[in-house]
Amino acid sequence: MTALGSTTRRDWQPVLTYSLIAVNVIAFAFSAKASGSIEHNMYSTEVAKLALSEPATANGWWWTAVTSGFLHFGPIHLLVNMFTLYVFGRNIEQALGRARFGAIYALSLLGGSAAVLWFGLENTVTVGASGAIFGLIGAELVLFLRMKMDPTSLLVLIGVNVVASFTLSGISWLGHAGGFVAGAAVTAGIVYAPELLPRDKRTRKQVEVVGWSCAGVIAAVLVAAIAIRFGTYPGAQVYTLG
Repeated sequence: MTALGSTTRRDWQPVLTYSLIAVNVIAFAFSAKASGSIEHNMYSTEVAKLALSEPATANGWWWTAVTSGFLHFGPIHLLVNMFTLYVFGRNIEQALGRARFGAIYALSLLGGSAAVLWFGLENTVTVGASGAIFGLIGAELVLFLRMKMDPTSLLVLIGVNVVASFTLSGISWLGHAGGFVAGAAVTAGIVYAPELLPRDKRTRKQVEVVGWSCAGVIAAVLVAAIAIRFGTYPGAQVYTLG
């Protein structure tokens, strides 16, 4: 699959995808060491302060909207997400280039956190890269449609994950949905919005400006949504995690 900003050099490697996997693995190692357990790696006050939760939000710990996306409940959770990140990450990174891929991943992560913060925070602790990964799945779906490729297999995969999100316990369907919508929206802005330009002005520079402008608007909306939620959450500065 090739698209805007793609590269087909034989020596090309998905460096950013590998880097993100490495960061997630390092974060898991940190959580396991801090908790003294691989299986119960989240059972530590030090680690809990990095997870997205009601107490963390009430305390105004805004960084949890980001750090929660690099933590995982146990090795199976980590392995499943990292395999999926490898599969979809390298596709998107090659198709759109590292900078756009990085933006899609980051904004998908924030999209998942924003959805949880606003609609599913009560009595939950949410961690995992799946919000960002679902954003990559949304991005790939947009690219399939843009390039007029058959999306059937991808739609089946999405359907299976939707069913799993609602039927299996411990899965944050809001995080998945928020990430998916954010990733699809950013990608649509990158590949579709430039088509609104007159053909005689559709230079590479203008195409990039329009695409990045769309990403910037979405970023501003997500950051504002997260900031407002942290600033107005009931009982702010009341809860503590020790």
